[in-house]
Amino acid sequence: MKLNNAHLPILGFAAFSGTGKTTLLVKLLTVLRARGYRIGVVKHAHHSFEIDKPGKDSFELRKAGATQTLVASRERWALVTEEAREQEPRLSGLLRHLDQQTLDFILVEGFKAERFPKIELYRPRLGHPLLHPDDDSIIAIATDSPLPVNTSLPLLDLNQPESIANFIVEFLFGSDQANNCASHSQ
Repeated sequence: MKLNNAHLPILGFAAFSGTGKTTLLVKLLTVLRARGYRIGVVKHAHHSFEIDKPGKDSFELRKAGATQTLVASRERWALVTEEAREQEPRLSGLLRHLDQQTLDFILVEGFKAERFPKIELYRPRLGHPLLHPDDDSIIAIATDSPLPVNTSLPLLDLNQPESIANFIVEFLFGSDQANNCASHSQ
């Protein structure tokens, strides 16, 4: 399941909205960064979104008609590109925008309909169906309660980001790397 334009290991998180993908991803980024990993993130949004607030220069320039707006400071830069599409963007097309030479791997939030390795987040109390029976690219399920069905997939505790981080490193790099805690990045 290799994605075009992915020159690094890639792993996604798939779930219905409101399941806690971003919350888990923030926790995982903290854990993995502390281990020395450099991680790129691609997040899918299902609606129009703003990264800046009305009244800010970048917002006003974009709204006035700029097709691309690059905002830069000493600490970071962001590029916003206006692009009217009839369909949702494809992950492989977005990956080409990342500077993958500066990263160790890529984590993806969303893009649940695309085929690449993913961990499904599942909270039975929300009443959504499981995704994994219909998606063979799901490699594990992170949950906070027992599943309503049996599965042969690894089950991860959604409330244990350290153990999920261990699973991610082992999946992406093998058990030796998981034991070395990112020694390749140091």
